[in-house]
Amino acid sequence: MRGKSWHAACIRCAETHAQPIPAMDLNLLKSHHQAPNTPSSRPWQAGQAELEGGTWLFLEPPPHPGQQIQKNGSSRPPLLASSHGLEIDTSCTLGELADFIPPHDWIAAPLLKECCRSLLASSNLWGDSVASPTLPAGTLISLAASLDGTCTLWPTHGSPREIPVTEFISGNHRNSLAPDEPLQSIWLPVSSLRKHYTLRRFSLTASGRTSVLLVGTLCPVTGVFVLTITAAMANPVRLVFPDFPSAKAVHLAINESVLFDHHLEDPYGSPMHRRHLTYHYAEKILQELTMI
Repeated sequence: MRGKSWHAACIRCAETHAQPIPAMDLNLLKSHHQAPNTPSSRPWQAGQAELEGGTWLFLEPPPHPGQQIQKNGSSRPPLLASSHGLEIDTSCTLGELADFIPPHDWIAAPLLKECCRSLLASSNLWGDSVASPTLPAGTLISLAASLDGTCTLWPTHGSPREIPVTEFISGNHRNSLAPDEPLQSIWLPVSSLRKHYTLRRFSLTASGRTSVLLVGTLCPVTGVFVLTITAAMANPVRLVFPDFPSAKAVHLAINESVLFDHHLEDPYGSPMHRRHLTYHYAEKILQELTMI
């Protein structure tokens, strides 16, 4: 774990619970220590969890009272850009992600900063960690799902495996991690970073949690339009159109792909409110990308 302190991080095994879990009492934690950088040498024991990034630790309980928590000691660069794309390591902080200076032809790269700003987190946490990749309003969900992101998972015993972000996230606090299999990095291909994009977000307050966030991308080469819907539901939804669609076509696709009861209902918005905003912002995104 990088940054000023270890506390602004997410407990990996807590994210795999089947149901949302109540607030955490940090007094239950007895110790934490730096874990080896090689998965096969990590001394995993019953009741331990690995910290890998996230600002959610204070809202999550440990799986067992008094558990020992491991920090992921990564010597990898937080961001690694190449001619093939961008690799975001789990050690990358919000500040590093937002301040990344991309190649001039990565026209979708400003999404990095825009998605960071969409996260409910005070600015003093930007130097501590990246947002959790399994929360409905998580920064990396919106960013990676809209840019065809792929997760690399690094099991304690075995070879790394890759899985699309949209398959990695199975619900609120739910993911596809196997036991002792932390998330190592998220990969964004250069073809997606060269797309035109627009983002629309709604929150009840200026700096509050996001109620709905939509990202539309348009490939300048193939003409494929993709609408990604996050925050309004527990897992991201991607609607892909081979040709630029009409507002009616997008409206029908939302009806077919997103059942009304899939929308979250919490203090940040009702299903009806979130559904209305999804229709509204989808039309705004189409209008903006039409002018490109």
